[in-house]
Amino acid sequence: MKIGIRTDASCQIGTGHFMRCLTLADALKQRGAQIHFLSRCLPEHLRSMLEAKGHQFTLLNNPHCDQALDELAHAHWLGVRQDQDAEDSIRALSGEALDWLIVDHYALDFRWESMLRQTVKRILVIDDLADRRHDCDLLLDQNIYADMTARYIGMVPTHAHLLLGPHYALLREEFRHLHEQIKPRSGPVKRVLVFLGGVDAANYTGRAIEALAEINAGLHVDVVIGKQHPCCEKIKTMCIKCGFICHVETDKMADLMAAADLAVGAGGSASWERCCLGLPTLLVAVVDHQVNIAKALDLLGACIYLGTLVNISIPVLRDAIISLLKAQDQANILSQKAYSLVDGIGVDRVCREVCC
Repeated sequence: MKIGIRTDASCQIGTGHFMRCLTLADALKQRGAQIHFLSRCLPEHLRSMLEAKGHQFTLLNNPHCDQALDELAHAHWLGVRQDQDAEDSIRALSGEALDWLIVDHYALDFRWESMLRQTVKRILVIDDLADRRHDCDLLLDQNIYADMTARYIGMVPTHAHLLLGPHYALLREEFRHLHEQIKPRSGPVKRVLVFLGGVDAANYTGRAIEALAEINAGLHVDVVIGKQHPCCEKIKTMCIKCGFICHVETDKMADLMAAADLAVGAGGSASWERCCLGLPTLLVAVVDHQVNIAKALDLLGACIYLGTLVNISIPVLRDAIISLLKAQDQANILSQKAYSLVDGIGVDRVCREVCC
């Protein structure tokens, strides 16, 4: 089976789209699939990751575009018109008869997908927004929303099959193994994990470090940032000064989450990783489309949603952390609810849909 994957990663886009595609690619490769990634924007360290895992990769040209793109809210993420990207993608796939094309990009919709139909048999779209039409056979949205079953009405063909909710969360294999080994948290908070996204352009991480430093409760604090973090060196220095441990582009995220008693984290794919391991979380929405997911998780009692950039200050973070340090029972309830939402087998379920 031959499978193409079209996704991007950058300071603007973040790394979440790429990472969940990579998780799915690794699982499909284990089942005998040949994977070909297509990207217009992909940092060097992520390209090296693909090479190390044995996936084929083609970097599309990235010309400057002076023309208006289209009406999509995230059209600027693409850098070129959709038809140009489609033509470049078809050229890159020339001679390959793909069984599936997986698309994870907010700047692409049915117009791009329809052009790629000439190259591929079936299309799987990974989406979170439900803000544009798709020409696909499968659509995956691993998130929780109040109107989850109605969001894609009129957005996909009538024959398209929908995979909705964290039952299909694309988590790496180590999360499934740890989910089976650990139990929801009980007891006092001793270890805190800070991870606010692979890029964290607004540097929420720095605020969280300052808030924890002010508490001075003898906590063990692990801080995780990506190589693209705009304040990488500053964060390292702050951690040394505070006695915290800084991890840059770590491959031990599952272990760090399993060891922690509390997280200060961003919305997005990491939400499902934390849920899978029952990690109580103070959740921050670092981009607008994370707000509804964060509110839904808060309503379910699986996290405490603190807000967005507008209302997240060092005092707000500090007071929220202190409150959970005192309310041990509340942290334990958060852990139990989060743990019950995600079992870590979502990627297997998606693979079965693709490979059937």
